[in-house]
Amino acid sequence: MLTWPHPGTDWAYILDEVEPVFLDIARAVLRYENLVISCEFVARLQELDRDLNRYAEENGFPGRVHIVPAPANDTWARDHGPITIVTDDGPALLDFRFNAWGGKFPFEKDDALNRHLANAGVFGATPMQQVDFVLEGGSIESDGLGTLLTTSECLLTPTRNPSVDRTAIEQLLAEVLGVTRILWLNHGYLEGDDTDSHIDTLARFCAPDHICYVTCPDVADEHYSALAAMEEELQQFRQLDGTPYKLTALPWPEAIQDEDGERLPATYANFLIINDAVLLPVYGVAQDEEAIAVMKEIFPSRDIVPIDCRALIRQHGSLHCVTMQIPAGVVTS
Repeated sequence: MLTWPHPGTDWAYILDEVEPVFLDIARAVLRYENLVISCEFVARLQELDRDLNRYAEENGFPGRVHIVPAPANDTWARDHGPITIVTDDGPALLDFRFNAWGGKFPFEKDDALNRHLANAGVFGATPMQQVDFVLEGGSIESDGLGTLLTTSECLLTPTRNPSVDRTAIEQLLAEVLGVTRILWLNHGYLEGDDTDSHIDTLARFCAPDHICYVTCPDVADEHYSALAAMEEELQQFRQLDGTPYKLTALPWPEAIQDEDGERLPATYANFLIINDAVLLPVYGVAQDEEAIAVMKEIFPSRDIVPIDCRALIRQHGSLHCVTMQIPAGVVTS
């Protein structure tokens, strides 16, 4: 799922630079699976419908493009998109509240987007439950077997759910997501990140027993201490059987600044796992090749597809942040 940028979003000033990134992501996804795109600007949506369907047909995978007009404030589908759980009766969608990372930006259209998609028939008969709790998809990482990885900096920020403490959060997520335990990281951040330390910029499950994570080798870098402390926390985590996790450190991209000299949150942890492939954000820096090599080691049975995300991080997010995966059987043909 992609929520397409348009002139009414914060992308307006670099729309000509960021749309090619979205197109690269869209084409890469279509080579492996279906794609849902929503956009507020119907004229642009019609162009995308024509161009991407032509691309899909010419490359031998027709029928994979699903186009839906829907209002949106921004493009961060990871955080305003639906979160899917698997029940005894099949997949079900959870529509958590979205308040733009604690009210930092306008969010009303994004908060209503999932209902627009459901009303348009995108999800067919798949049930969607509204959950009166602010939660972004980028703030949680699941092993698929009942363990959730997250950061206390994000989930305990009072601008999201001010009347809910850690115990209540654990109880709620156990109830609605079916998780049996939560691993809380109390350290780790990236400068330029608006999300209060989303886990998908810091540490990710590669398999139920394997976590990859961001580390900073430069002792002079402001991130060094916090990420070293996060690494120690990950080393202390245990699987359900009591064994340590397999841990893989990801390369640390050199500092990238915006036009005002502010550091941007470039991270290789913001990859997207899709059918038979992993889409990896790269940034035009020397560490990109090492990151590709590390991903090939982590996911030897999947294609590694690098996507240049330098334009994306100018709005302080990356590849995983603008996408939301939807399991097979949810989206109507």
